Amino acid sequence: MKTTYYPSIWISDVHLGYKDCKAKFLLDFLNKTECDVLYLVGDIVDLWSMKRQFFWDPSHYQVLECIQKKAGSGTRVIYIPGNHDETFRNYVGQTLFKVEVHKTFIHTTSAGKRFLLLHGDDFDSATRYNKLISIIGDAAYDFLLFLNRWTNRVRRLYGGHYWSLASWLKKRVHKAREAIAAFENAAIHEAKKQGVDGIICGHIHQPEIRVVDGIVYCNDGDWIENCTALVENQEGRIELLHWSDVQSVLNVVEIDNVKTDNVEAA
Repeated sequence: MKTTYYPSIWISDVHLGYKDCKAKFLLDFLNKTECDVLYLVGDIVDLWSMKRQFFWDPSHYQVLECIQKKAGSGTRVIYIPGNHDETFRNYVGQTLFKVEVHKTFIHTTSAGKRFLLLHGDDFDSATRYNKLISIIGDAAYDFLLFLNRWTNRVRRLYGGHYWSLASWLKKRVHKAREAIAAFENAAIHEAKKQGVDGIICGHIHQPEIRVVDGIVYCNDGDWIENCTALVENQEGRIELLHWSDVQSVLNVVEIDNVKTDNVEAA
C-alpha cells in the first residue's frame, strides 16, 4: 500500500465507541500515512457514549490496533486526553503501551515555531460551549448527526461522496457561529499567554487554520462530522486535510512566513 510521509500528524475527536464515528475513513488515513510523531489530541475513545449505550464496531478496534502498531514500529505517539476520555488523564506523565500521555504538549516545527497542544475543553467556561450542548442541546445534536447519517446514505445510493450536513448546518446557526468564534478567541488568548507561536486543539468539531494577531490557530476537526486531520509536511507547512471517500487539502499555512512576537500585553 502506497503511503505518504509527514513529519507530524494531529488527529482528535475520533469518538471510538460512538455510532457516528467514521472509523473506516480514519483507518484508511492511518494506513496510507506515515509520520515521525502522531499526536492524539483528545476524545479518541468516547467513554461518555459507551456508558450510555455500549457500541463497538470491529473497525474501532482496528483503529486502536493500527495506532498501537505505529507506536511499536518507531512512531512516537503522544496522547493528550480530552473530556470524553478524561479517565486517561489519571495517567499523565506515564507511557501506556508505548503511548506517551500528556496533559499539554509543546510541538516545535521544522521552522522553529512553537505550538501549544491541548484538547480544548479548558475553554468551555470562557465560551459557555460544550459540544453544542449549551446551544441546541444534547438531543438536538444527536438528531443533527442522525440527519447527517441518513443524508449520506441517500447520497451513496446516487453515487455521491461523503458530505457533512451537520457541519454545513452549524455554520448557518448564529449561536453556533458565536460559540465557535468565542472558543477560537479563547484559544488564541491562551497561546499569547503561553508565549507560543500557535495553538493546536480539537474539541469543537470545527476544523480550521487561521492566523490572528500573529498567532496560528489550528483545529484538527473530528472524525464524527468532518473527517479531518492536521499534518506538517516535509516543507514545514501545516495542512488541514479532509479524508473520507475523497481526499483534499482544505487549508494550508506557511509557518515560516508568520511573524510573531510571542508576548501578550500586560
